[in-house]
Amino acid sequence: MLRLGEEQTLKVVRRVDFGAYLAEGNGKDEERVLLPFKQVPENAKVGDEIKVFLYKDSEDRLIATSATPYLKFNEVKLLKVSSVNKIGAFLDWGLPKDLFLPYKEQTMKLEAGDEVLVRLYIDKSSRLCASMRGIYHYLKTNSPYRIGDEVEGRVYEFSKNFGAFIAVDDCYSALIPAHEDHSTLHIGEIIKAKVTEVKEDGKLTITMREKAYLQIEKDAEKVLAVIDEFAGVLPFNDKAPSEVIMREVGLSKAAFKRAVGHLYKERIVEITERSIRRVK
Repeated sequence: MLRLGEEQTLKVVRRVDFGAYLAEGNGKDEERVLLPFKQVPENAKVGDEIKVFLYKDSEDRLIATSATPYLKFNEVKLLKVSSVNKIGAFLDWGLPKDLFLPYKEQTMKLEAGDEVLVRLYIDKSSRLCASMRGIYHYLKTNSPYRIGDEVEGRVYEFSKNFGAFIAVDDCYSALIPAHEDHSTLHIGEIIKAKVTEVKEDGKLTITMREKAYLQIEKDAEKVLAVIDEFAGVLPFNDKAPSEVIMREVGLSKAAFKRAVGHLYKERIVEITERSIRRVK
């Protein structure tokens, strides 16, 4: 059986001027697929086996190629956008016909030249297509990284409950937890972070925050900027609900309390039962 989107080793069952027809067996009463002339080995003859990848040409006909595509099933790869039109984008994946990325499968606006992290799937019309969605399930969990290691990754999805999902090295599964502010990040952005946990299943937990003693100064500046936006009086204190603090300041409750404590010790703010007031 010929399988779309997979590599198969098939037999040459007939040579023609424009290529060779391949099949699983001897070709009798079997589905055949054409391997174009330019890709047929020079000395190939009937009965020889050739490893090929099956996809569809510009007329939606099943066709074979001896080239290896950049992306296969159950993989996630970074591909370059060749062009964009009204129905979607087209990606260079190493084959003569570009890979289609429908608009509904995009998670950001794309332009020619962009690089996007995608997976491969077959749509309802039995065509091979790319998707920027569902990446999480295909990322690797066997990274070489350990706690404390610095890593580089690409943002590919956000979740209110879990946080920002990152593909470290464009292939390993990682997460910036929801309690850490990631509101300034966007899909496709490349970030640098540090590993804080390697879970039992191999997935990474990472942070963009520095060590506490270094981060407090930055957080304190952030708190002061928000206080200034409220004309010098923040209408809640460090006992406010964590969701309020995250929404207004972009910090976890613990980070907010540390920053406010630092400002209080420096006598820059005073804390009341209902507010935090800047005094200098």
